[in-house]
Amino acid sequence: MYDSYEMGNQHNSLKKLAILGSTGSIGQQTLDVIRALPDKFKVIALAAGSNIELLHRQIQEFKPRMVYYQNQELYSKPKDCEFVTIEKMACHPDVDLVVVATSGKAGLLPTIEAIRCGKMIALSNKEPLVMAGEIILGEIKKQQNRQPVILPVDSEHSAIWQCLNGEAEKPARIILTASGGPFLNYSLYQMENVTVEQALQHPSWKMGKKVTIDSATLMNKGLEVIEAHWLFEMPYNRIDILIHPQSIIHSMVELADGCIKAQLSVPDMRFPIQYALTYPERIPNPTLPMLKLDQIRNLQFEKPDYHRFPCLRLAIEAGKTGGTYPAVLCGADEVAVDLFLQKRIRLTDIARLVEKVMSMHSPVYHPDLDTIMEAENWARETVKKLLNGAN
Repeated sequence: MYDSYEMGNQHNSLKKLAILGSTGSIGQQTLDVIRALPDKFKVIALAAGSNIELLHRQIQEFKPRMVYYQNQELYSKPKDCEFVTIEKMACHPDVDLVVVATSGKAGLLPTIEAIRCGKMIALSNKEPLVMAGEIILGEIKKQQNRQPVILPVDSEHSAIWQCLNGEAEKPARIILTASGGPFLNYSLYQMENVTVEQALQHPSWKMGKKVTIDSATLMNKGLEVIEAHWLFEMPYNRIDILIHPQSIIHSMVELADGCIKAQLSVPDMRFPIQYALTYPERIPNPTLPMLKLDQIRNLQFEKPDYHRFPCLRLAIEAGKTGGTYPAVLCGADEVAVDLFLQKRIRLTDIARLVEKVMSMHSPVYHPDLDTIMEAENWARETVKKLLNGAN
């Protein structure tokens, strides 16, 4: 998925983009990169959920030819824009690169359709690989004429990808770094009583609410382990996690000779976004903050505490077990996080609900897409039943 390739004539012409999830955090930061490099990109498709007002402003600024939003009744079709589904956007013949910046399972089908159409995909959405990594890997291997198909946007996977560029052999080990979130040094008792407002104050990154809460529980890091397993075809026993509170080193690879390569930058998602958009080129961007090594006093590393952060353990277990377990994990976690954001449960209840739902699940191995979607939906409904006291 990450081998070198040539972009052909696109080096000398505007790269045409479809941005799925344009009003979310990653979507907005993608548009920031495009604003800084206007001679490199042309936005021809924008897709959003319910943030119609922001989408309207984006349409006015970038003038896409295609748009999508969830509820057509809320907003009339803009002039000179064609309303199309995100799956059609992902396969449109004029699209060079599909940016999948949606959240939850919404990115799964357009990602698969884009792969089948031979598109390049800048993937931020975690659920496609987590829920259906086996299917996606199989679809990618059918596309023998264009590699890589997926360009990772997550800072950790982008770092690994960058470290592996130029390496002929697979690494001995992948090391994912994690900031540890706002509750790194909290006791279990303290974590029982944290507020939504506290959980949304991530110490390093600017992200959407769902990802921010997943980062506070370290669920996000567990999902990244599953993604790394599929992206780099690495066994789970060769993927490690280190807590790195400074968020300067975004991940590392240990090579066969014991040497370790790391990718460093200021914690700003525009760096991995731009690398995916401009690959294989590296282009100066004056709007990005430069890392000043002389101002870094220390770089700390420690192993994660799986007892205080059970979501991390649950995610890795789901990945190792495979089948429909990762889909159940995603569905249960999404509903549980939403319940926490509504202040209906505590932060620590997220792991309890997810673990209970996973224990109730009868997995299907090597599932098709319909089975994966059914398992994810079952998990959502089961969380709601558990909350209402029904089994």
